[in-house]
Amino acid sequence: MLWFAIWTTLVLVTLAGASLLGLSLWRKGKALMAQMKLTEEVVAQLQDRVAELDSRQPQPAAFEPAFVADGAERERWRSVRVSNRVARRSRRVTSHAVAHARWEELLGPSTRG
Repeated sequence: MLWFAIWTTLVLVTLAGASLLGLSLWRKGKALMAQMKLTEEVVAQLQDRVAELDSRQPQPAAFEPAFVADGAERERWRSVRVSNRVARRSRRVTSHAVAHARWEELLGPSTRG
């Protein structure tokens, strides 16, 4: 008889705790839904405001280059680019030759046959 009372008490306490937990969850769910409704209204207002501000903003003008070079100017730029390429190539060849000479100096005479 004692075990029956203990188990009955445990079951009733568990049911009471579950009902309190369920009630708390129900209240929090209702509060969340109310907050989501308020958030939806605010987002709708913000979207309307953004649309209104976008309609007021002037449309950007099409891009047009402010500087147009003539044929002689473009040819001068091309020649400068070519001379820059030649100078870079010359510096690269010189740098490789110097590095190769340093490696030869460090490694000694070549053992290649």
